Amino acid sequence: MTGTSSTDVVKMFMAAMEKMDFDNALQFVADDLVYINSPNTVSHGPAGVRATLEPFFAPIEENEFRILRTISEADRVVTERLDRHRIAQGWFELPVTGVFEVHDGKICYWREYFDMQTIQQAMQQLMGANA
Repeated sequence: MTGTSSTDVVKMFMAAMEKMDFDNALQFVADDLVYINSPNTVSHGPAGVRATLEPFFAPIEENEFRILRTISEADRVVTERLDRHRIAQGWFELPVTGVFEVHDGKICYWREYFDMQTIQQAMQQLMGANA
């Protein structure tokens, strides 16, 4: 990925993840990646990303990742996003901030900040509305 900006790498990665195309997305991930999905979930490398996210995405029929803001400085990229997920019961939304570091065209650090209670409340509303 020489000649590709860090921001472009992150955006291409997010576009592939939005489609749940793990094979394409993971080409943007370094073998020594550190991925922190929540305080208690730290994964490493492409296999760690897949093991963490495939179960989460399993019930999801469609994603829409709206990147609202991007801040970049050299190899660091911060995205403020609205991640929208459609399951059988309907859509739910999750505001997310992602922090990425990119070296040699690969993401080597990725940390997501979100409120777990937001997911739980959205799921309860979907399940209650469709009960």
